[in-house]
Order: sequence, then structure tokens, then C-alpha cells
Amino acid sequence: MASQVASVFAGIAQAPEDPILGVTVAFNKDPSPVKINLGVGAYRTEEGKPLVLNVVRRAEQMLINDPSRVKEYLPITGLAEYNKLSAKLIFGADSPAIQENRVATVQCLSGTGSLRVGGEFLAKHYHERTIYIPVPTWGNHPKVFTLAGLTVRSYRYYDPATRGLDFNGLLEDLSSAPLGSIVLLHACAHNPTGVDPTIDQWEQIRQLMRSKSLLPFFDSAYQGFASGSLDKDAQPVRMFIADGGELLMAQSYAKNMGMYGERVGALSIVCGSADVAARVESQLKLVIRPMYSSPPLHGPSVVATILKDSEMFHEWTVELKAMADRIISMRQQLFDALKSRGTPGDWSHIIKQIGMFTFTGLNSEQVAFMRQEYHIYMTSDGRISMAGLNMKNVPHLADAIHAAVTQLK
Repeated sequence: MASQVASVFAGIAQAPEDPILGVTVAFNKDPSPVKINLGVGAYRTEEGKPLVLNVVRRAEQMLINDPSRVKEYLPITGLAEYNKLSAKLIFGADSPAIQENRVATVQCLSGTGSLRVGGEFLAKHYHERTIYIPVPTWGNHPKVFTLAGLTVRSYRYYDPATRGLDFNGLLEDLSSAPLGSIVLLHACAHNPTGVDPTIDQWEQIRQLMRSKSLLPFFDSAYQGFASGSLDKDAQPVRMFIADGGELLMAQSYAKNMGMYGERVGALSIVCGSADVAARVESQLKLVIRPMYSSPPLHGPSVVATILKDSEMFHEWTVELKAMADRIISMRQQLFDALKSRGTPGDWSHIIKQIGMFTFTGLNSEQVAFMRQEYHIYMTSDGRISMAGLNMKNVPHLADAIHAAVTQLK
């Protein structure tokens, strides 16, 4: 028998589960046949299964069948063709920033990696090291930016009373932010609330930010997944591009191409000139090299194969819209189910909100009750992933919400 050796790590405490990923851990341990997982931010089919897009499978097969493909390292900045196509997708094919070579784009490890690389770059090279993030926001945002070396502050965003946007609070907080501060903006389908500004509100935000030289850092995880239209979901970003100002953009293909586990992302920094963009790219390499050296090859090769072929691109947009439409349909079905039960309260926010998530307005006590009594799993703030719903389980969720609202205030 091996002797028990005292570990130098014996004093380490057990870390808590990630609040989002921990929901799935608890769900997997529950033997109930009626359990529903509404915690994970990943698309599911009507049958509750993960989906690999047909166009993705086709692109992968093309790559496998190409005998000239090798497994060599990519450059530090990633696959050049993929970077160009990614910038074009979000900023627009006719973007003046692209035409003038003012965009530095580097392939990163999905959205999270793009945010982290961007955060570290700003901590090293930008004069203002404070970033303002909305309340609430994705739980990883404050951790990513703090570890990157930035100071995290917040601005008002969600109004629990209306279950909509606290637009006046947002404008007040950004107005009082120091000149030149960085501001994190969700490009569309705000996570976790599903509440987005209108185009008119976006224009007011843009004017305010530019007047105070606030630096926009967009997080785009849902382009095309929110409304079903790639161009419509990119419209707020393109408003900031059109004014000629600078910004950062973190992109992910996890949701809109179903490439979750491939970790396919990009960071673009729109600069004032081509000369500045070239120098920015050179410094981004110095951030990436000691972090992970160079990015993966497979995922971006799949994405580039689809984006550069007009027929495959069209097939992708059709599949993407089908995913978005199913989510929108689930919103309507849940709203109708609650209405038919006479569930107390106004539930119209379910159909007004957009994207993968709905901020239900349920409190942590009601969430715990639904888990205990109905085996429904969601984060304690009442956020549900609409992708986890289907025609079979919507009635069960509606029953649970009705019981939680009527039995627990």
C-alpha cells in the first residue's frame, strides 16, 4: 500500500461550482423523468438534443476529403482568411473600416478568449483601465476583465419593475463615467436579460459615448441568433462603425454556428488608421504568444469554408433562422401557457425579450421551489434558456411557474 503523503496543497479549500455550469451538474444527478435543464446556454432541438448544423457537417467532410490539408501550427494571429471573413460578417462587406485597413483582427478561443485578450491588451496599452459593465451581465465578464488587469465598474441596465431596459439609468451612469472609460456593450440578445435597446436608444447611447470619448467594447455572441437576421443583429455595431470612431469587438461562433466545443472566436480592434491597426496587431501577438501561443485550426477552417462559399453561406442563414424562429416560438408558447392558466402578473416580457435567454422575474426562493417540487433547473436569478424548451415540456414549466408565483410571493 502506498503511504499517505502530506500534500503541499492540503490547505486548499474546495472551490464552489460555477453558478451556471453547476446547474447542469445538479440536473445530471436528478433521476426524475420530468426534469428540465434551463440553465445551459446551448441550443437544443425540439427533441431536446444538441444540434450540429448540416452545413457544418458538410464543411467538415470537405476538409476531411482534402488530401492537401495538414496539421501545422497557425500563426499567432490565427487563420488569416477566417479573420477577414469574421470582420466582414460583423462590420459589413462595405465597411469603410475594412476597406481602409483600419481593423486588426486576431483569432481567439471563442468569445471568452476574445474578451480576455482584449482586456489584457487594454490593460497594457490604453490610458484608462476602468471598464463599465451592465447590471446584470454574463457572470464571467467581471472575472475575465479583473484577471486581465482592468478595474470593473457597473452601469444600470435592467429594470426589475418593468422587466425591461432602465434606459435613463444607463444614460445617467455613462454620463458620469470618467472621460475615456471602456464600456462593455452586448451587441444583441443581452445575456442574461434578453432585453436590448431599440435602434433609437442605440443612437442615443452612441452619441453619448462618442461625446465623452468612451471606448466601446462589444461582445457579440448571438449575431443572427437573436432575430434570425445577421445584418439586423449587427446594426447597433455598424452604427458605431459608420461614425469612424474606434472600438473593440469580441465575436463567437458558438451559438450561431453551433460550434460550442470548437472554441471559435475573434477579437477585432477598429483603429483610427491603417498604420495604428498594424501596430495594434503587433502588440496583440505579444499578448497571445505567452497565453496559448497560437489558436486551433479545425474550427476556424470550418467557419471560413462556410463564409466564403455563397451557397453554403445561404444554407447557414436558413439553418440559423430556423434556430432563431424555434426560440421565438417557444417564447410565444410559454407566454400563452401562462396566460391560459391565469398566472398572476404580466408575462409579456417573455415575448418582448429576445435571444436565447429570458429573465423571468422569478426570485431565488421561487427558483428553489421549482427545482425541489418540479425538477426544473435554472440559475438562481431566474434566467431560463429558451433553447431548453419544447412543445412537450412547456406545460410542465408553466405549471411550475404558476405554482411558484401563487404559493410563494
